[in-house]
Amino acid sequence: MSDIIKLLPDSVANQIAAGEVIQRPSSAIKELVENAVDAGANSIKVIIKDAGKTMIQVIDNGVGMSETDARMAFERHATSKISRADDLFTLNTMGFRGEALPSICAISEVEVKTRQAESQLGTNLTIAGSKVMKQEACICDKGTIITVKKLFYNVPARRKFLKSDNVELSNIMREFERMALVNNNLHMSINTGAKIIDLRAGSFKQRIVDLWKGSLEKELIPVDVDTSLIKIEGFISRPEYARRRNPLQFLITNGRNMRHPYFRKAILGCYDSLIAPNTEPCYFLKFTVDPQSIDVNRSPTKDEIKFEYEQQIWPILQAAVKGSLGKNSAVPSIDFTSDAIPVSPLREGEFPEKPEIAVPPNYNPFKTHNDHANMITNWDSLYEKFTSSSNKIEASCDNFQTIKGKNIKSDLSIEASSESLFEESLADSVHPLCIQYANKYIITSNREGVLVIDQHRAHVRILFDDYLKKIETVGMVSQRILFPEVLELDDSQSLALFEIDEELKKIGFLIEYESDLKWRIQAVPSVITSGSAADIILRVLDSVNEDSVNYGADGRNSINLKTKIALMMARSSAIRRGQRLTISEMEHLIAELFSLQSSSLTPNGNPIYKILEESKINSLFQ
Repeated sequence: MSDIIKLLPDSVANQIAAGEVIQRPSSAIKELVENAVDAGANSIKVIIKDAGKTMIQVIDNGVGMSETDARMAFERHATSKISRADDLFTLNTMGFRGEALPSICAISEVEVKTRQAESQLGTNLTIAGSKVMKQEACICDKGTIITVKKLFYNVPARRKFLKSDNVELSNIMREFERMALVNNNLHMSINTGAKIIDLRAGSFKQRIVDLWKGSLEKELIPVDVDTSLIKIEGFISRPEYARRRNPLQFLITNGRNMRHPYFRKAILGCYDSLIAPNTEPCYFLKFTVDPQSIDVNRSPTKDEIKFEYEQQIWPILQAAVKGSLGKNSAVPSIDFTSDAIPVSPLREGEFPEKPEIAVPPNYNPFKTHNDHANMITNWDSLYEKFTSSSNKIEASCDNFQTIKGKNIKSDLSIEASSESLFEESLADSVHPLCIQYANKYIITSNREGVLVIDQHRAHVRILFDDYLKKIETVGMVSQRILFPEVLELDDSQSLALFEIDEELKKIGFLIEYESDLKWRIQAVPSVITSGSAADIILRVLDSVNEDSVNYGADGRNSINLKTKIALMMARSSAIRRGQRLTISEMEHLIAELFSLQSSSLTPNGNPIYKILEESKINSLFQ
């Protein structure tokens, strides 16, 4: 039998690596900019065309490369950052795997112009599909210019799954924001063809203000703590500026962006009872730790970092955030130093005026108002009223015991008097059909056992089906807003809104462009009777940028977009967890839910209710 295992060619291996490292144009820009940072550049320019699909160019003024280095840089696992395995635990650079450039040149056409400061001539290298097409001397400035053309030109399956230009451009802007935030000491700029962003080198706070157009300057308070284990510095937002949608949250470790749910939870825990439910603060925090205590070699994108002392860092992080909130008066407090009413001092020889109080001349404070003539003397009539009230309550209790599966309030024939208030509250507390637990769940029963229903998810399912049916059949009637809401978006959200503006108009939203990154919501679909229109739009914009949205060849999928909008409208208008419901509201919700064709799962696949079977309940008492 012949051998069946063979070594893959470098070109195929590079394309496989490209699938992990280069997922879209923003991934290529990230790798190229990180290489420019490692080259010691203090000025980096990014130029893109057609959202990076046609061209990506990164220009830096770093140390440059020699003729041999320029050629070796595109070989697999060729790097100047490490030479042995132990170096992986003392990393102070961005790129170290030696996979980025080989992966990029395997799926595109790459041209490199580079020159070192001591050389008079530079090197011009052209590679297409991992094949060297040209290498010659050239005249160029000190540093490196890398131009990537026709991304995924030889992998049509990958190119087909790229999103529309606006969506890809939105991802590029988000990646640029992350890199610019980390490298605040560098001059960085990006030219998208339609817009140019030029960021000066400056402090960390200045870079935050420049990136988000100064809207955060009054919101931020500093965090600064230095221990033998970790140094934490940066900024957090005041509690009153917590956001319901799209909070800006960045964690940076040793100059590298990272995602860390554990530390994120620690930060959010410091804002408990300080911010409204369903809102989150913004934070921009830099961690400086010993490189030997972290592992950055956990994923090809290098955005996951494992800390050796996670549990020890947790209380330090919480103490730093809480201390900053306390020092900057970002928590509720009482000022005992100020006077409640300002009092002006009297001048010398001046006396306060005697107050004049108007008193009725016939007023006698010692006169009693107990007039025996007005006292009740007919005790029999009073007793008759008490007896009639008792008979009504007894009759109500008898009716209550005979009720099976009916609404108590409809069977009690009691007048709308003070006694009925007591009887209604009694009926609500012992109703045999359903009860509400923790203001989150509705507990009822059926033949299979006890049902525990999530009230928010149930209402989302009901509203989603209703909204989607109206969108797809009769359409949405647009309704003008008396006081239009203002949307303040970042660059990526604004690009996404340009992408779906026409579809939003068809559904009933009317959003007008006002000024730079500001939009005004003039009208909404008439079915939206509760919830914030701005919140719905922000949810939709975030969903447009998610990878789960499958766009067609033209970059759009109106059917999927209608589904997304219906879901966001339902989530925004649905009953919240923690909202108190009456018996009739719970009954109506249950009836509406089980009248649907699909009542067990939410539109995104989460369970709406769980059943506790009788056998499981019996096992609890064995």
